[in-house]
Amino acid sequence: MSRNRASAKAAGARFERDIADYLAANVDDRIDRRVKTGSKDRGDLGGWRYAGLRIVAECKNVIKLSLGTWWAEAEIEKANDDADIALVIHKRHGRGAPQDQWVTTTLGELVNLLHATKGN
Repeated sequence: MSRNRASAKAAGARFERDIADYLAANVDDRIDRRVKTGSKDRGDLGGWRYAGLRIVAECKNVIKLSLGTWWAEAEIEKANDDADIALVIHKRHGRGAPQDQWVTTTLGELVNLLHATKGN
């Protein structure tokens, strides 16, 4: 059975909720799924901070990869949220557990995160 718009939105919302719940339980209990805010979207997850940095995440539960498009969206959300780090968390098909999903970022974002953990 193929997805229609409503089932795709529901699957995306479930994915965001699962990721937010996993991160809240294992990283910081302030992390939660954000309400959509239209043109000034600030990412799918809120309340995420690490080593003094604000993190935004764009969550995607789709079959076809479109990392460039997703990354552009994450960068806009990073600016809208005045965040320091952007991530794209995307579905790893065939793996249902939140901890098994993919996370994509740029090398520059990774370096910023690693410098923050060193106290630089």
